[in-house]
Amino acid sequence: MEYDVVVVGGGPSGLSTAIRLKQLAAQTGQELSVCLLEKGSEIGAHILSGAVIEPRTLEELIPDWKEKGAPLNTAAKKDQFLLLTETESVQLPTPPQMHNEGNYIVSLGNFCRWLGQQAEELGVEIYPGFAAAEVLYHADGSVKGVATGDMGIGKDGEKTDAWQPGMELWAKQTVFAEGCRGSLSKTLFQRFDLQRDADAQTYGIGIKELWEVPAAAHEEGKIVHTVGWPLDASTYGGSFLYHLENNQVVVGYVVGLDYKNPYLSPFEEFQRFKTHPAIRKYFDGARRISYGARALVEGGLQSLPKLTFPGGVLVGDTAGFLNMPKIKGTHTAMKSGLLAADSVFELLTSDEGGNEALAYPARFEKSWLKDELYRARNIRPSFRWGMWGAMLYSAIDTYIFAGKAPWTLRHKHRDHECLRPADEYSPIAYPKPDGKLTFDRLSSVFISNTNHSEDQPPHLKLKNADVPIQINLAKYDAPEQRYCPAGVYEIMGREEGKPRLQINAQNCVHCKTCDIKDPTQNINWTVPEGGGGPNYPNM
Repeated sequence: MEYDVVVVGGGPSGLSTAIRLKQLAAQTGQELSVCLLEKGSEIGAHILSGAVIEPRTLEELIPDWKEKGAPLNTAAKKDQFLLLTETESVQLPTPPQMHNEGNYIVSLGNFCRWLGQQAEELGVEIYPGFAAAEVLYHADGSVKGVATGDMGIGKDGEKTDAWQPGMELWAKQTVFAEGCRGSLSKTLFQRFDLQRDADAQTYGIGIKELWEVPAAAHEEGKIVHTVGWPLDASTYGGSFLYHLENNQVVVGYVVGLDYKNPYLSPFEEFQRFKTHPAIRKYFDGARRISYGARALVEGGLQSLPKLTFPGGVLVGDTAGFLNMPKIKGTHTAMKSGLLAADSVFELLTSDEGGNEALAYPARFEKSWLKDELYRARNIRPSFRWGMWGAMLYSAIDTYIFAGKAPWTLRHKHRDHECLRPADEYSPIAYPKPDGKLTFDRLSSVFISNTNHSEDQPPHLKLKNADVPIQINLAKYDAPEQRYCPAGVYEIMGREEGKPRLQINAQNCVHCKTCDIKDPTQNINWTVPEGGGGPNYPNM
């Protein structure tokens, strides 16, 4: 199937790109065919974020969004920033970047479902349940499009009775909007050396639960962020607590994946965090509704790769446009989609020829997006000095230099390089879950509605089957058991003296943490059959 533009990914950046392209075509009377592929079972099924949305880009894209029923129902009303010790909490001044006046607490999945409706009304062809599994290339090396994976391949690699061949989608320009650590995008980074002039990208893992709480514990529009306990001062991380409408509260925890201790478990740290007196008070008599996890990009401006290559562009979290000090990436991802769409449309409708949208990075350089990321660039890397050093530096950078200090702090190490050997640390004794406030991984995965066909090849692939035991277990005590928030990786047979790694791929919530944090980079996350993975209803 041939299109003018194929968009890979139905998140905020991909949908914004598709919408803007069709808007431009309508405004100029041009014919422009746009197709969007989404690996989730529906638009929004794999979308997970806090989320507080800054409506700045939405105003640019769809000025009448209120009249069109955009699901921005809960205005942010109150910010609170807490420093936690093990038993106490201290309220600190809310950093300027974290002020949320004019913003909205939303379900990002529901917001994307609404964006999908707007895109379809403009004529975008959306195909959910189709996972782009391969990048296609022309003979000259430029991107030709993508191919979706075959359906109905058994575990043995042979065709089953349900086999359906994948499809090739050819495009004049392909937009990669796969989100954080896209499985196709990482092959583009290698082929075109897109990171060559940028710092190493760094990531975090965000884990989130949605709760229904008693009315007395609910304060619609309230936003709480915390730093400190349960993490030590050398580990980057913090929490969020957002009060939605209808007595719903989202609670989540982010841990930077540059942590050193191989015994640390982000999932267990999140469960422990909820037991703090300042937090657990919200959840007495409450009911947990949903659970999910995903990686997020934290590198900021200095880690942005080259955004274009012959035949395509990168947008959103695929490129790394998250503003970490703001703890927001939706408005920035959407803005990158608008900048890319303007440039792709210009390329496709001009008489100058060429197959690389070079106007895109030029537009970025002149945009408010560049200015916003520039002002935020030094906050995340300052945490190399620990929490106290970073808080002191961030105050100086923010209040004295207004984000325009005459230097730029660099990201020097990739996250998987930061993990230290297990013999340098002691195991962490995490408390057992009580099933009311704290939970185990498997009960959590169950309410994420995660599902994969069990008769399919595992989508989590090992480059070398010996490495998990000979290196990861021997040197790091198999950290994949702990950094995975879904219980995918287990060491079996240890008591018998015959340890082996068991991969429960059917549990995977597509967070991509294993692909990022594996110390030997031996795990390769690839797409399963289209439609597989979590089905987040309201996340």
